[in-house]
Amino acid sequence: MTASKKRLISVHSAETSGGRRAARFSNVSPVCPCYAMSMTDAGNSFSERFNYNAPDAEITIREDAPDVLRVGLTQLAYAADFGGKALRELVCAVLLKRPDYAHNWGPENVAREVDDLMSEAPWFKVYDIAERLHTEIGKHDYTGTRQDDFTRRLNQLFRENGIGWQIEDGKIMARGSEAFALSTRDAVETMRAAGTPTAANEVHEALRDISRRPHADTTGAIQHAMAALECVAREVSGSSDTLGPIINRLPLPPPLDAALHKLWGFTSQEGRHLQEGRDPQFAEAELVVTVASAISVYLLRHRARSQQG
Repeated sequence: MTASKKRLISVHSAETSGGRRAARFSNVSPVCPCYAMSMTDAGNSFSERFNYNAPDAEITIREDAPDVLRVGLTQLAYAADFGGKALRELVCAVLLKRPDYAHNWGPENVAREVDDLMSEAPWFKVYDIAERLHTEIGKHDYTGTRQDDFTRRLNQLFRENGIGWQIEDGKIMARGSEAFALSTRDAVETMRAAGTPTAANEVHEALRDISRRPHADTTGAIQHAMAALECVAREVSGSSDTLGPIINRLPLPPPLDAALHKLWGFTSQEGRHLQEGRDPQFAEAELVVTVASAISVYLLRHRARSQQG
């Protein structure tokens, strides 16, 4: 048994006193249904009433699912009123495993089996489980709040523990810097409002590629981001040329025009490196997507102001 598994397994004791059960746990929080705070209770907690939050940790985790996430996700499932057996069925369905009906039929044994399954799951399957949980919670969300609460608390778990993912509309997407989040969101909204849906779709595809599991498609993210910028550049300049020749005709003040030339050169160079089997790093892809999105927004807003004037 691995050390990680030992830390994750909760140790239950069936001490009966006055009809109530108590439990002892290991040094990692247990995943026991009876101890999980419900979504409604979470909204009334001290920290939420007084708006106390831990600061966002620096993103250090991408291709991994640490114990704190595996335990926290299980707790969130119980908080959403998932019973142990229902959660076991869901986890087994994602992992394509058969529940151990023969040996684990009592509540404590089922909870232990869920612990084992979550502990041993490949890291990317943990995020698949999170998406499935979001879907299933929505099917039984008669209050209309549980799914939103699950999303909010899971994203908080990501941020507080430096995990570079977030859940949006039920899908786990890559989470980058604040600049990355703002620029890509503004880009899609601005492009659609400006009547450039092709460019907006390219940004959307860039986000999908950079969010792929188990390995981000950094090459695809860069290509789609630059394709979005090229679409916008053609729209603004009225030219059908590729981005390189168009740059000098764009309303970019110096030294932004020179910076765009260098970005174009960098991505072209990366294209040549791909032939040699070198994939761009995640940070490089994040930078290109951020800058390309920001420049696209600038160009479209500049055109809108010019037309109004």
